[in-house]
Amino acid sequence: MHNPFVPETLEGWSVLHLMYRVRWDKLRDLDAADRGRVADEAVRALSVPDAGSTAFVQTLGHKADLMFICFRRGFDQLAQAQLALSRTRLRDCLEPTSSYVSIVELGMYEMTAKIHEQLAETHKPGSDEFDKAFDKEMETQRQRVMSRLFLETPKARHVCFYPMNKRRGETVNWYSEAFERRAAMMREHGMIGRHYAGKVTQVISGSIGFDDWEWGVDLFAEDPLVFKKLIYEMRFDEASAKFAEFGPFYVGLQFSPAHLASVLDGQVPAL
Repeated sequence: MHNPFVPETLEGWSVLHLMYRVRWDKLRDLDAADRGRVADEAVRALSVPDAGSTAFVQTLGHKADLMFICFRRGFDQLAQAQLALSRTRLRDCLEPTSSYVSIVELGMYEMTAKIHEQLAETHKPGSDEFDKAFDKEMETQRQRVMSRLFLETPKARHVCFYPMNKRRGETVNWYSEAFERRAAMMREHGMIGRHYAGKVTQVISGSIGFDDWEWGVDLFAEDPLVFKKLIYEMRFDEASAKFAEFGPFYVGLQFSPAHLASVLDGQVPAL
């Protein structure tokens, strides 16, 4: 039975963020040729011959040196990527600092209400016929947005990742707000993002039941200043100002996997 007060979601790639600090003391014991072989082995371990991709990021600051963002068809494939990297020589030179598990998600606030309203004209809500018709319409919507659910990894130079929650306190609780209020606030929130179309690619992934926060947000842009301006502006809308909680931010430079050896050699890698 579909609850008209719970917004439906459409799901795409399964996502695994892996953050590591490099053990430079161990890498210094290897010569350049050996570091190249170590890098090549890790790149092969994270390559995806069929469906999916891996973004390589040199992270700025003390939280991590490297971040690998794995986009795969399912959790089995994420597990394979994690195991494959764990068995490489590079993993001996890495110290894990954090990780994040989620699934690319497209929220359907307005569409959920519209579908319920339309189907209620011809089907009794809660009936098997209603649920079947609802599922059929959601599959139609899913096919319409497949390119957003299974997008190619953006090739932008700069990457920002952070997790976030909606507040569930005793006095301020997102989930106790009326559906219409939540939908209106999310509409306002989305309008701000549309102003940055062409400047930033935003990938929202749901992590309720998978990790410690409710959503993960990945931003890809050519100019890192866009991250600051977008997130700053969004904090003034009600959905963020009143209800949002943010976790740690990871910012860095995306680079071609072929340049992982450059990072291990102490050079800023090219995209």
